[in-house]
Amino acid sequence: MLSKGLVLMTNCATPIIVVLSGDDAYGFRDFGDLILSTNYPTESIRAGDNVVFLIEGGDIPITHRVIKLHEKNDGSIKFLTHGDGNHIDDRGLYSSGQLWLERKDIIGKVKGYVPYIGLIIILLAKFPLLNLLISVTIGGIS
Repeated sequence: MLSKGLVLMTNCATPIIVVLSGDDAYGFRDFGDLILSTNYPTESIRAGDNVVFLIEGGDIPITHRVIKLHEKNDGSIKFLTHGDGNHIDDRGLYSSGQLWLERKDIIGKVKGYVPYIGLIIILLAKFPLLNLLISVTIGGIS
């Protein structure tokens, strides 16, 4: 119920993401950090902003920085992203033939993070018995 409430409040399908790889060039995004994002239609995205996006056909969200905008006369904007720890832009990650992300590819704009708290989620996912033990322990307390 809490997760559904967050989705509605943030207009973001994945308002909370646990970082599974390390790239601390942002000052965050260490393994286990929890990233918080929103996705309001009126929210502008500019160069320098950190965004969460999905590659067409992919199901793993990627959080990288927007480094360039391509603004067209019709008002549409395309985005080029880059991982701060990488030497080149993300075009190699995009779908075949895709040179820019469109607004539809971006599923969130990063608003903040909580360092290392996602480690709990990672541990519970990696060790189901630990999850069960905690559930039984908490269930036995009440």
